[in-house]
Amino acid sequence: QVQLVESGGGLVQAGGSLRLSCAASGRTFRSLGMGWFRQAPGKEREFVAAITWSGGGTVYADSAKGRFTISRENAKNTVYLQMNSLKPEDTAVYYCAARYGSSWLAVRDYGDWGQGTQVTVSS
Repeated sequence: QVQLVESGGGLVQAGGSLRLSCAASGRTFRSLGMGWFRQAPGKEREFVAAITWSGGGTVYADSAKGRFTISRENAKNTVYLQMNSLKPEDTAVYYCAARYGSSWLAVRDYGDWGQGTQVTVSS
């Protein structure tokens, strides 16, 4: 089990960039795949990106490909989401979570969710 705290959200204009951070505590972090999800008002939580425990493999939602980059620094117990070319439709609360199941994309296969960080992109 890990405890996760997201940060780095904020208000940005369309076309701008933000880097989200997810700080983890707990000895198992370095052995866990990690994911970023987002939830917009009135919508279900959706997958954004995920990374393997070593950082050697990544998976992205189609909406994130080419614009977002997930990375991790195990020495700092931190996962990042670099978001470039932001669009108003990227507005949501962004969550990080630890992967415990077999799927990389399914919300149900993640746990230990953080409290989320708000990202708002103005047009």
